[in-house]
Amino acid sequence: MASKLKLREEIRQRYMEQVVEYFTAKGEEVLRTASNEIAMPCVDGEGNDEFIVLTFKVPTGSRDGEPYDGYGVADDFKMKTAEKAEKAKAAAEKKAKKIAKDEKARAAKAKAKAEHTAKAGE
Repeated sequence: MASKLKLREEIRQRYMEQVVEYFTAKGEEVLRTASNEIAMPCVDGEGNDEFIVLTFKVPTGSRDGEPYDGYGVADDFKMKTAEKAEKAKAAAEKKAKKIAKDEKARAAKAKAKAEHTAKAGE
């Protein structure tokens, strides 16, 4: 019977090879940079040379013995992302209200100044 470490290594290698084959078939240059990592040269939207790095790992879980739960981690990420979006929306609304209030105050101040200038000119 193989050890857990060996079994995890086999899973990681199998998926890593599949990804390498996929990108190679698509014409991408795939560089092996570590036992669990590949890098691919690419170009950003402005034509600058960059690299994208993919790391493969089979997580074992927490130190207290809890096994890794990808579904739970994905749900946490989804909730955090939704929370951030909600906060950003609230901040944008608050900012829009402040801008409108400031514009109204500036308009009132400009009107008062114009009235004062008109009175002084009489």
